[in-house]
Amino acid sequence: MEEGTLKSPTHCTGTDDDYEVMQWDTRQGCEVRQILDRVADKWSLLVIALLDRRTLRFSELRRQIEGISQRMLTVTLRQLERDGLIKRTVHPVVPPRVEYELTPLGGTLHNTIRTLVTWTEAHQSEISDARTEYDQRASAQAEAS
Repeated sequence: MEEGTLKSPTHCTGTDDDYEVMQWDTRQGCEVRQILDRVADKWSLLVIALLDRRTLRFSELRRQIEGISQRMLTVTLRQLERDGLIKRTVHPVVPPRVEYELTPLGGTLHNTIRTLVTWTEAHQSEISDARTEYDQRASAQAEAS
């Protein structure tokens, strides 16, 4: 492959191992960026976290995710299913019973999310201190202006 050519139209890095992370923001159609946008979405994170080691119905998910609309939950579930992160099972009963669970791929993502949550919990005081310091500086600058 010629130097600097792309592996596919949606592949975001060049042919060498040294890549520019900002390509994720600037290249339209970048699959990496699309996937990151999906899995880093707050609703997707909550759905994946709730489905860890259990199966839930739509109504159970909606009750447990404060602030999500029915439409947004439907869209989120469809996107996660399309990406292979959750499995939707329709049981042939009246009324139909639909359940959602993580796929093995979704389970690997849950492990990553858990690591992020663990990091957040470990550093929440430092972040809180930094926010307080920032707010004090911003307030002092506003008063000086």
